[in-house]
Amino acid sequence: MKLISKGFLVVMVLVTSMGVGQNKTDEWHLFADSRDNYFGVTMGNGQIGIVTDDTPLRTKDVILNGVYDGSPENGISRIVRGIEFLNLHLSINNEEIKSNNIENWNQVISMKEGLSTTSFSFQNLAKINYTILANRAIPFSAMAIVEIIPLNDIEVKAFNYMVVPDELKQIKKQFRVLKDNQYLMPVFGTLAETLMGKYKVAASTTFLFDGKSEILKQNGDEVGFEQKLVKGKKYRFAIAGGICTSKDVTDPLNESERQSIYALQEGIDKLLSRHKEAWLDLWNTGDIQIEGDLDAQQRVRFALYNLYSFIRPETRQSIAPMGLSSQGYNGHIFWDTELWMYPTLLALQPEMAKSCLDYRSDRLLKAKQKATIYGYKGAMFPWESDDSGEEATPTWALTGVFEQHITADVSIAFWNYYTLTQDKNWLRKEWSVLKETADFWVSRVVKNQDGSYSILNVVGADEYAQHVDDNAFTNASVIEALKNTIKAAMILNEPVNPQWKEVSDKLVVHSKNGITQNYKGYEGQMIKQADVNLLAYPLHVITDENQIKKDLEFYATKIDPKDGPAMSSGVLSVLYARLGDRDKAYDYFVKSYLPNSRPPFGVFSESANSNNPYFATGAGAMLQAVVYGFGGVEITDQGLKYNKGILPKKWKSLKITGLGSDNRTVIIQ
Repeated sequence: MKLISKGFLVVMVLVTSMGVGQNKTDEWHLFADSRDNYFGVTMGNGQIGIVTDDTPLRTKDVILNGVYDGSPENGISRIVRGIEFLNLHLSINNEEIKSNNIENWNQVISMKEGLSTTSFSFQNLAKINYTILANRAIPFSAMAIVEIIPLNDIEVKAFNYMVVPDELKQIKKQFRVLKDNQYLMPVFGTLAETLMGKYKVAASTTFLFDGKSEILKQNGDEVGFEQKLVKGKKYRFAIAGGICTSKDVTDPLNESERQSIYALQEGIDKLLSRHKEAWLDLWNTGDIQIEGDLDAQQRVRFALYNLYSFIRPETRQSIAPMGLSSQGYNGHIFWDTELWMYPTLLALQPEMAKSCLDYRSDRLLKAKQKATIYGYKGAMFPWESDDSGEEATPTWALTGVFEQHITADVSIAFWNYYTLTQDKNWLRKEWSVLKETADFWVSRVVKNQDGSYSILNVVGADEYAQHVDDNAFTNASVIEALKNTIKAAMILNEPVNPQWKEVSDKLVVHSKNGITQNYKGYEGQMIKQADVNLLAYPLHVITDENQIKKDLEFYATKIDPKDGPAMSSGVLSVLYARLGDRDKAYDYFVKSYLPNSRPPFGVFSESANSNNPYFATGAGAMLQAVVYGFGGVEITDQGLKYNKGILPKKWKSLKITGLGSDNRTVIIQ
């Protein structure tokens, strides 16, 4: 293994010109030429997610990060779908282009540039490329670029229309031409309210042209233009604008119009350039390069692309299990963030990871309120969290009250950020998160007659285990969280509650016949997902290699092969890699994504038996297998440690760039 100091950079040059589709995949591009069983990809910038569709010139969904309102069908909050504002009706010689009258359809996802380009031909009249992006440099902004290559002289009609989802109401649409001296600025907008009236949502667009602007006109609920094109002369225009809500700005309609006006003054190429540069900055500061296995390279980079698409630094937002791809799990925040997605972000994009912590810190008072509601001290974080920070789990689900390890997961994530940065000022600022969660646990445990401690009546990480006592992962995560809190107190010269130490020393983890028990009285039942195995990684509670092997061999066969979520195989891969078994590590690495991949781009589904992509949680686990397994990276109290690592037989080399706060590069050969 080689370590390369800050500043070393390998620049990939596999970049295509915008709007021109690839005829094959490569390490930066995913190519599809079939629309069968199509599952789209999110073009996200961390603030808005725009999901691609196989239908020409339209998108499937727009998801707004951190914006929640009620959903009457389940009685809890749900992340809001926004107005689809980049859709286009395009007619050539008075015949509208539809899904069933095009040929030679293909779609290319450029991961390096955050672009989706759909290409097709229409009769013998034209070839068309349609590229969409959520502008990485401008968080509330997006653009669709249309390129038409006429095969004959044609007449084109292009009209922008907006789709308002059913959950928005009080819809108002308007088209007006603003004027400032000689500048005429046509703006098309839609304003609506969320279902329960909590927020206003507004989207606005305008048209951008190369050269002379066309005269826009309104046709019902659409705005567009007509133009005659000459055979062989390429023609390009764009729909550009933004979507804003009253969660972020006081007047979302005016701000969305400003997004359109800004785009109009900047032009297509400037907006596109800023977007590409912002994506390039991300890849330059955190990337994984696999030589010798193109399929693995694509899938790993696609997982990274999606994680990067679902969050922005300094927004104080977190990531839901489905990111910005859908309303899956109502867009709520779970342990999926802290345990499965956060570790990769911590290693490669610490500022993104910090945003996830800011999200929790901002909701500490609500976590304290929840502890009080249930008669405990300190802070008890909700199993499902929305913008309010209150418990958002459906009332029928036992997880909302009893899956309590989330409180330890949050605490551990905070400590790990400190270990990476060694930033004592930050630790001082966030000390209350560690202290209050520790106080919760010492009020939650019960003392046994022999002086040991137990945690009774919980739902484990293995969610098939309900109303159990001394769940292995719950207890072990509490042990680690308490020990971390003691270390933080000593660093900050804060008083150490003696109960923190007593409980961390005497909280029981049961074993039977040499195997760590999933919970007290466990008799070998099928488990939903990894639980005991998490005690060796990412926790540090079981460190004996023989015990790790025994637990691996036992529980690998107990995980539900049909409905178990994707994460388990990722953590098993890490453990086998650390034990030096590269064959099993690689087998579990492949198992962590392959059964869960959906066409045509390989988006993650939660389980082998489900169709609910994109499951960012599973992507996080697969990436941990690469970084913390094959890559040899380890989180320690002194920061990231770089162990030898291990290379699968199929790979020629593994390079991880941008690791830690000092941007290290690791090469495994």
